[in-house]
Parts: sequence; C-alpha cells; structure tokens
Amino acid sequence: MIVELFIPCFVDQLYPDTAFNTVKVLEKAGCVVNYNPAQTCCGQPAFNAGFWDDAKAVGSKFLNDFPEDSVIVSPSASCTGMVRNYYNDLFTNTTSHNKCRNIQSNIYELSDFLVNILQVDYFGAELEGRAVYHDSCAGLRECKIKEEPRKLLSKVLGLELVDLKDGETCCGFGGTFAVKFDAISTAMAQQKVYNAIDAKADYIISTDASCLLHMQGYIDKNNLPIKTIHIADVLAHGWGNV
Repeated sequence: MIVELFIPCFVDQLYPDTAFNTVKVLEKAGCVVNYNPAQTCCGQPAFNAGFWDDAKAVGSKFLNDFPEDSVIVSPSASCTGMVRNYYNDLFTNTTSHNKCRNIQSNIYELSDFLVNILQVDYFGAELEGRAVYHDSCAGLRECKIKEEPRKLLSKVLGLELVDLKDGETCCGFGGTFAVKFDAISTAMAQQKVYNAIDAKADYIISTDASCLLHMQGYIDKNNLPIKTIHIADVLAHGWGNV
C-alpha cells in the first residue's frame, strides 16, 4: 500500500527520530511511504486559541499538500483528530468541502492504521522493562483509539505492560492550556507521572509527542526515575536483535 506521511510540526521540530521511526515501521509493514516536504501544520494551535481565520489558512495548505484520494498516516492522534473532527468547522459549505471530506475519511493515526487497516501488530521489536500506556485525550476521545496501541505493545519482546491508575485522565498538556494555566497543568502532569511511578513503570508510552513532552518536562525537572517514549519509537526498537 502507498501511504502519504503527515509529520506534525511538533514532531518535525522536536522529535525527528520519531518521524524516521514511523517511516521504518510503515515500510516494515509493507508500505511505500511518500513524504511531501512542503507540509507544515494542520492548524490546530491557531484553532484551539480561537484564531479560526489563521487556522483555516493553515488548514487550506494542509488540504493542498495531500492528495485527497490517498491514505494519510500520522504518528499523532492529536493532529489526526484535528483534521477528522474540526476541519468541519473550517471547511463545511466552502469550495474545499468535498476535498476536505475525502481527506478526513483517509487520514489515520499510526496505531489505528497498523492494527485496523493493515492488520499487522508484530514488528520484532524488543524493549526490556515495565511500561504504562497513556491514553491521550485526542487518541481516546477524538480518534477512538484504546485497544490498538495496547495490542501492538503486547507483542514487544521484553516489555511488560501494566495498568495505569486514572489512565484516561488528561496529562495536563492540552496545547495552550499548559501555557495559560501552568499551575493546573503541572499538577495534572505530576499526578500522571506519579501514578506511573506507583505502578513501578520504567516507561510511559503514548501516541502523542505533545503529551510525552509535557510529562518528560516534569520528570526531568524533578529528576524522577522514569522515561517517556512514543509508540513509534518502541515499535522500531531492538530490531537488530531479531
């Protein structure tokens, strides 16, 4: 299958290795991966901040950057959820209406695509340790992803996946929420991280780099014995040992 790769600006600027690992995982699953280097952002930051005209301008570029009849895969439930759900507010009954609907029906978060479309859940990955999975708000509520990441992680050799208390609670990032309400946001990250530590986890794994950045910031500031890692990085880990 030929797929178009959407790498969110967040991943592009801060976690390029996650982008490369996404390509590796998709290619190992048998896909031919196309990447348009002109792509930038889905428009979510502006949209969430209330600047809908700016979000529409960025979203229009997104619609022009991707073929409407191609499968689009992204290592971000947050950005996938933005396109799937909130482009309706920007492009319904506009000249881009039909193209928008086609792209909305063809964009997938990585774990959703691997498990439900390709029906592939084993990549020969190895990662020693104990982990919890963090359900991002966008993954759980906007993309309806819950079992898919867990199914993939259950096939990682050496990884013990354990339950996370209040696993469906927000980590506190929420885009501009973390900036506008930093004290509340930090307290939410604290709760999430300490729940993971109480579970004796070595890793917090998620589909969203933004959540992981937020929690890793709290971890680093307080020198805590735990690490965050994106699911794409887990699935691409340890192949040399297989």
